[in-house]
Amino acid sequence: MSSVIISGDTSGAITVSAPLVAGTNTLTLQAATATNSVNTLATAVASTSGTSIDFTSLPNWIKRITVMFQGTSLSATADYIVQIGSGSLSTSGYQSWGTFQGSSNVVGNRNSTAGFIAPASTAAYISYGTMTLILVSNNTWISSACLGINNNSGTGFSSTAGGVSPALAGALDRLRITTTSTDTFDLGSVNILYEG
Repeated sequence: MSSVIISGDTSGAITVSAPLVAGTNTLTLQAATATNSVNTLATAVASTSGTSIDFTSLPNWIKRITVMFQGTSLSATADYIVQIGSGSLSTSGYQSWGTFQGSSNVVGNRNSTAGFIAPASTAAYISYGTMTLILVSNNTWISSACLGINNNSGTGFSSTAGGVSPALAGALDRLRITTTSTDTFDLGSVNILYEG
């Protein structure tokens, strides 16, 4: 047999049961129209203007999100923050801390209650890396970020951060990448990968 195709209705569930060996083993598949609903790469968005980038209408089965910074830069000295929400964005109540360290061992500390922070160092520096968000329980999420930052002339920083969100009103359905100030994006792109 080269393939197995199982078609279901528009509601309900499909259950595939393994042979009985000391009990019942059940695999429940997620409902989706994608080829692989539990590991989905969104469409990259240019981060060359504006103060925020939104990903909306996210499915309610998400348990893990990876935010990717691909050569992003800001117009001034703000840091990146990521906000999440259910129905609307949560813009307060986060506990998030980060540090950055340079080639000359210069260390800076940053924090935010407005979102998950990822320190960006200073203007004209370019960031590459990821922030991972994981659902803990009761619609509360934690973050872990790691960025490499450079100015294309031999000076660079590394940035790490972590934090926890307020409990959302329901399942996460949106995410915003923005900044701690009014700085604008001026280079690169961002994207997300989400998993069930």
